[in-house]
Amino acid sequence: MKKILKAATPHFFLRRFGEIRSCILKAGYLAFGRPFTPAETSKANGRRVRESFFDTYCRGNGLDVGFGGDPVTADCRGWDFEHGDAQYLHGIEDAGFDFVYSSHTLEHLDDPSIALQNWWRAVRPGGYLILYVPHRDLYEKRRTLPSRWSQHHKRFFLIDKDDPPDTIGIVPLIERSLAGFEIVYAKECSEGHTITDPEAHSDGEYSIEAVIRKKENG
Repeated sequence: MKKILKAATPHFFLRRFGEIRSCILKAGYLAFGRPFTPAETSKANGRRVRESFFDTYCRGNGLDVGFGGDPVTADCRGWDFEHGDAQYLHGIEDAGFDFVYSSHTLEHLDDPSIALQNWWRAVRPGGYLILYVPHRDLYEKRRTLPSRWSQHHKRFFLIDKDDPPDTIGIVPLIERSLAGFEIVYAKECSEGHTITDPEAHSDGEYSIEAVIRKKENG
């Protein structure tokens, strides 16, 4: 009996989260109306489970901006083209979400600073803004536009420095766009990345992940 109880701990359910999430999404349980289409968010799922990402940063009421059929959690709210402009989130209430997440969307928007400010206003004090964007040197593998892989990409990203004319540093962007924040981390995510040939599309993760906490008195 003791062994059974030990197995059924929160940690056990956390390890199973990826499998449960996949089953739910594949069954079409998407309250926001798109079929499950695995993309960059799904690619990061295994690593995030191991890092306790979901249990730490994705608890409560969430919003996934630009989810594209691949939401970060099965019960978050999705926002995409059919809901309005991701840069402004018109109609989204201020401080209404415990976390706001966005994967591979910021590079498509005209003004990433305005986008961050509007995503940030939707986060309640104590909550998190989570950014996941393509890393220039892992994905684009070039310094300047145009992107080899998407005609809709309007800029590239590095972690901690701007590199004009086309590359923005995520940390500098956060620092000049937001107030009342703590950067929990901003890191390179390259699990499964093996293709370094600039003429070939990368595999695995090729992104920057940043988690920003809104201060309680921010």
